[in-house]
Amino acid sequence: MFVRRKPWLMLTPALLFLLLPLYGLWSALWNSLTPDGEVTLRVYSALFSNTEFLFSFFYSMWIALISTILSLMIGWLMTRFFLFYLENTGGKLAVWLPMIFPHFVWAYLILLLFREGGVISGFLPGDPAFANDPQGIGIILTYLGKEIPFVILMLLPVYLERNRAYDDLVETLGGSFLSRIKDAEWPFIAPVLIETGLIIFAFTFSAYEVPALVGATFPEMISVFTYDWFYSGDWSERPLAFAAMVSSSAFIGIVAWILLFFMNKKRRNITEGL
Repeated sequence: MFVRRKPWLMLTPALLFLLLPLYGLWSALWNSLTPDGEVTLRVYSALFSNTEFLFSFFYSMWIALISTILSLMIGWLMTRFFLFYLENTGGKLAVWLPMIFPHFVWAYLILLLFREGGVISGFLPGDPAFANDPQGIGIILTYLGKEIPFVILMLLPVYLERNRAYDDLVETLGGSFLSRIKDAEWPFIAPVLIETGLIIFAFTFSAYEVPALVGATFPEMISVFTYDWFYSGDWSERPLAFAAMVSSSAFIGIVAWILLFFMNKKRRNITEGL
């Protein structure tokens, strides 16, 4: 009896941990549907008719997408071409070091280096500002500094445990360098890249502290935009803030479902030898 119940007992801490965000999501959904005590979609109709919200939503999606793609590409290239160094303790420590500091520390570092009159910007022609800029360069630079080491740490075990015989097989059959990556590496790293990319995208899309520190006053990331609505003096905007939270969560959930569907399909193909 205890053996059959043991898996559920082991899952209890995780389930209890999920209660708080699930309650928050349900509370936001209920408050967005019942602004006047009756269930209505009026708030969502007003939300998706708000051009400022739509601009902030697509701006956030663009920044998150660029940050995710660059982090995955640079992290993968560094893992692949510097694997001989990353296998050593010193290389692993060099990758772990940026992970020690939270995101807001990197955001302050970007401010010091790349704001107008910053340490690096001051030496560039025209003293350009890459922090608090409308293009979101400061936000992207901050996320790259944190997420590239994260990508490396996720890919490193895959490369260390991967069977190198596949590389020799492709080379023996006359395959090119790109063929070796496509046939011997990609099937193993693709699921990890998808999982890692999903984590990075979800975080960068919805995180508050980095865009609040190094983002521009306009356009705003969706997290900052929603925060301003929620804590504004106009209580009529609070249901809009709840609706924005629910919409952002639903968007991330849909993206996660699509990516995980293709990832599981890819893993099944690898297992079945397809």
